[in-house]
Amino acid sequence: MRIVSFLPSATETLYELGAGSQIVGVTHECKYPSQARKKPRVIRSSFDPDHMTGRDIDNKIVELMHSGKDIYIVDENILKRVCPDLIVAQGLCEVCSPFTKEINRAVSILGDRRRPDVLVLDPHDLDDILVSIMDVAEKIGKVREGRKLVASLQKRIDRVRSIMKLKRRPKVLCVEWMDPLFTAGHWVPQMVEYAGGINGLSSAGEPSRRMDIDEAVQLDPDAIVLMPCGLDIDQTLQELPTLTGNEKWKSLQAVKNGNVYAVNANAYFSKPGPRIIVGLEIIAKILHPETSGQIRVPKGSYKKINTKLLLG
Repeated sequence: MRIVSFLPSATETLYELGAGSQIVGVTHECKYPSQARKKPRVIRSSFDPDHMTGRDIDNKIVELMHSGKDIYIVDENILKRVCPDLIVAQGLCEVCSPFTKEINRAVSILGDRRRPDVLVLDPHDLDDILVSIMDVAEKIGKVREGRKLVASLQKRIDRVRSIMKLKRRPKVLCVEWMDPLFTAGHWVPQMVEYAGGINGLSSAGEPSRRMDIDEAVQLDPDAIVLMPCGLDIDQTLQELPTLTGNEKWKSLQAVKNGNVYAVNANAYFSKPGPRIIVGLEIIAKILHPETSGQIRVPKGSYKKINTKLLLG
């Protein structure tokens, strides 16, 4: 089976299931594992976000959506050349990854004679993510591998929940974008609860949404986790000045007490694949550092931010 992946989390899942050799095309964002970088890129972004600020990216996305222009571009020549039997895509967010419009365009390009099967994943919480992994496994005939992978991920989820069961539960604000401010939704609220915290300003399974700084003031969280969608820690720190000059932000107890963290959102939070469980473990370690001997996370996966920098 020749597979094209329209989203990084599906690419990761396919490799975890031992189907990496069947992938014949990916998107520009499919960079994990490293072998995925060598696959033909069937889809790319219509603009280059690497040298843009968070505000610029948000403005560009809004402009493209309002004008009906493309956020993602399908490479017709590459798609025809790789001629997939299966396209794995998502129905969650038209900003995060290629969406319905791109799926329809790809199918149209290939035509009726070479029409591929399409698997659309739509996870909204951790349970859905595990179901999505099994959906992929069943679609490509890797049921045994899928069950083994899901069982191992569920075991890690259960372990975190067990460790955190009797812990003090701090109030937590997870920020998915910094300029403008967005609070993290979908699977993140559930991750916070499982990791021994009380999630603020968003609901499990619900989309991320734009928030006002006054909402953060009213919540006055004990801890803040900065996880801008698709950004790593260095990129997040570059965006930090958008907050440091805000007096309301500086009034928050989490900021005053130095309980503000940046995480590698691109690797462990933004994409609903197997590594999302690492994200759960990261939050648990952030909220309850006393469990460091029980929970291990990748080196450099999160960073405590210098409070003096935030207070200006």
